[in-house]
Amino acid sequence: MKKLIALAGLIVLPLSLAFAQAPAAKKTGIEGAGYKWNAQEGEKIEALKKKGDVKRGEEAYEVCGACHLPSGAGRPDGTFPQLAGQHSTVLIKQMADIREGLRDNPTMYPFAKTLTDPQELADVAVYINSLCIPLDHGKYDGKDAAEQVAKGKELYMKECKECHGVDGDGNKEKFYPVIAGQHYKYLLRQMTEIRDGKRRNANPDMVKIIKKYSNEQLVAISAFQSSMSMPGAMCKPAAKGKKK
Repeated sequence: MKKLIALAGLIVLPLSLAFAQAPAAKKTGIEGAGYKWNAQEGEKIEALKKKGDVKRGEEAYEVCGACHLPSGAGRPDGTFPQLAGQHSTVLIKQMADIREGLRDNPTMYPFAKTLTDPQELADVAVYINSLCIPLDHGKYDGKDAAEQVAKGKELYMKECKECHGVDGDGNKEKFYPVIAGQHYKYLLRQMTEIRDGKRRNANPDMVKIIKKYSNEQLVAISAFQSSMSMPGAMCKPAAKGKKK
């Protein structure tokens, strides 16, 4: 009920006014000494210990659906990632990092702050996990797509697969995200930001690996990753003649 009341308020107030608040105080990330990417502490760990409730999560997710869509499909143009199919541990970590000022995301921060406590983080994550995985997502669509995918596969299999897996399914226990089937433009933007030191909550091990890659190589790797199928329960194809 509290989410419905909050959403009703958003209809009356301009969005910018409704979410006008100071950004999270920045915490030391990869640039600071003693930074622990996978620290077993804080809101993240509290949320992981909670048992999420799908019904409560659906209600809490309503505000998230404005950008990530009710289906969790995100946007093919890469502005917002696909959430459906992602590990719950990764979802919780990223939400907690944004809330705590470890990851800079001014667009998402006001929305993430509407989640009141670790329990709601767990609820939202378990609800997202209940969503089927959309059949379509943003892929590299250049004329040289086949060439880029082949080149990206070669680069990916050399180093990326060690953490993200041969199939791009990541590792739930280690907080390594599913990258198979994510939107191409989102993948490219995130890898570029990690390489350039702009993702302050990045895994230092990944930063070391990705630093040597050129823009062209990141394009190829992203093209390959987005060409893979995200593991999990896929959505059913729409019935012929049925309007979407």
